[in-house]
Amino acid sequence: MKKVLTKLVAVCFCAGLWLGMGLVAEAASSETIRSGVFAEDVDLSGMTQEEAQQAVQAYVDALGQRPITLESQDGKSVTVTVADLGMTWGNPDLVEEAMNFGTAGNMVQRYKALKDLEHENKVFEVEVNFDLNTLANVVNEKCSDFNQEAVDAHLKRENGSFVVEEGQTGYVVDAAASAQEIYNTLTQADWLHSDVSVDLVMTVDEPQGKSEDLLKVKDVLGTFTTSFSSSGKSRSANVTNGCELINGTTIHPGEEFSTYEKVSPFSEENGYYMAGSYLNGKVVDSIGGGICQVSTTLYNAVLRAELEVTERHNHSMIVNYVDPSADAAIAESSGKDFCFVNNTEYPIYIEGSVADKKITFTIYGVEYRDSNRKVTYESEVLEKIDSTKNITADGGQPVGYIQTTENGHTGYKAKLWKVVTVDGKEVSREQVNSSNYKMTSTTVSVGVASADPNVTAQVQAAIATGDLNTVKTTVANLQAISQMTQEQQQALQAAQAAAAAAAQAQAEAQAAAGQALAP
Repeated sequence: MKKVLTKLVAVCFCAGLWLGMGLVAEAASSETIRSGVFAEDVDLSGMTQEEAQQAVQAYVDALGQRPITLESQDGKSVTVTVADLGMTWGNPDLVEEAMNFGTAGNMVQRYKALKDLEHENKVFEVEVNFDLNTLANVVNEKCSDFNQEAVDAHLKRENGSFVVEEGQTGYVVDAAASAQEIYNTLTQADWLHSDVSVDLVMTVDEPQGKSEDLLKVKDVLGTFTTSFSSSGKSRSANVTNGCELINGTTIHPGEEFSTYEKVSPFSEENGYYMAGSYLNGKVVDSIGGGICQVSTTLYNAVLRAELEVTERHNHSMIVNYVDPSADAAIAESSGKDFCFVNNTEYPIYIEGSVADKKITFTIYGVEYRDSNRKVTYESEVLEKIDSTKNITADGGQPVGYIQTTENGHTGYKAKLWKVVTVDGKEVSREQVNSSNYKMTSTTVSVGVASADPNVTAQVQAAIATGDLNTVKTTVANLQAISQMTQEQQQALQAAQAAAAAAAQAQAEAQAAAGQALAP
């Protein structure tokens, strides 16, 4: 009987508990969040789900305006907002959890949750997310000014002597590693309640060059000079400017030198003018025209220094300042460059100078070749293709006008040979390169405009022969006739008619005689 009573009391207690919880549940509207429920610092008490969603989103948006300071190794910094870093709300389902708090789970769980809420607020954590790629992009965009390239130790030539200038260590922001550092910081709760700064991850860019090696540079490894005496003011200025841009360059062992990178961009701001250059088999004016004489002169100095050439292109047409196959063209439009590597064990120094309309490059280094060994270069022409003449009629010019409008170029096929001698005896002969140069025609424009259509016809007939001497003779005769008096012209015409008649009669007589002799 006692056991039955105990069970009855327990049942009554549970029923009372259930009734109490039901009353509590009914006391609060099922459409609003219970009192004491928070999302971080946001009080969600009494809010509908939509209101809570808006309130927490406003909180997240406010977090997006918080400043974050990104600091470099040398004390430089930039401040961005959390929103700039691409922050997103990571757990929007917390609003639904807040809505269901005290109503989810079994009877005991619901009762406990509500009783706990009487003594302590329920605080849901607002999570935020960041994408590492976005963070890295922000670092690259905002912190690129923090990068400090290393300055290699290099040589400077003063009053004919070399002076060593020490290098400087550089620093480069590691975007990926810095993005991870930012991510780690902003996915911890501490930043929500205090100012945040993040130390960027930076890699050290060590300079090249040692003073003891640079001090050994004093020997002339190779030198070469070309003349631009026939060049106009603008082309001469371009050659001089290109030389100055290269002058003073130090190249460390194993380092590659690009002529194009050193002398570009081809713009007025970089010291260039419009001058003649080759383009599609023609000479046209372009900004920087003449720069190829700079690269060609340097090419020949590099050959004599016996450095490793990694890229070289011949011109489309022959040039007159070096032998065939001894040129090196550079061109922005076609991607041509002249490049070489310092394949010696020590640094080299390029000295460029211009004097008396001559450009000279001299390469200094540490001589590694025997004094009785000499190297020379020989150009071999395999084929020569003479330029032709293209004679065109110009209806806008009068008869008597004869003008060369495009100078032609002789075509060549050539090779360049490296010849090594020891004590004056040849020990090796090696082909350096081969080159093909286009033949282009000389274009001559001849005027055919005249009030007399017979004169125009005669000049056009002369042009059709393709022989310039015939054209000149015809034009000269027509001009002589035009200067005669009317009586002289009539007499000439009569003489020409008589000569024509006599020639016709002679032809007929010869034809008749031939028929008489026939069997």
